[in-house]
Amino acid sequence: QVQLVESGGGLVQAGGSLRLSCAASTRTFSTYVMAWFRQAPGKEREFVARHIRDGGSTEYSPSVKGRFTISRDDAKNMVYLQMNSLKPEDTAIYYCAAGVPGTFKYWGQGTQVTVSS
Repeated sequence: QVQLVESGGGLVQAGGSLRLSCAASTRTFSTYVMAWFRQAPGKEREFVARHIRDGGSTEYSPSVKGRFTISRDDAKNMVYLQMNSLKPEDTAIYYCAAGVPGTFKYWGQGTQVTVSS
C-alpha cells in the first residue's frame, strides 16, 4: 500500500508559478512510475506528466510541455511539479499517482490549483 499526499496548490494569477509536492509513504518508492494528473470542473481526469525513475525519462501532455517540469527525489520519497506560465485553463484539482507503466494504482487526495485571469 502506498499513501500519497499532495501539497502546494493555491490561487495564482495568470502567468504566475506554483510548485506542487507529493510525499509518498513506501519503502519501494524508486520502483514506481510517478505521475501528475488533473481534473477540471465538468471534465474527465487527464494526464499531465510522468517520471519513470530518478534520473530517468519524463513525459508531458502537449498542453503543459515547456511550461511544467516534473521531478522526483527518491531519497526523500518526493515528486514535484513545477508549473510556470500558468493559464486559467490550468485550473483543476491536481493528483499525484504512483504505479507501473500503463497502470496507476495509487492516488493522492488532490490539491486545488486556481489560476485567475
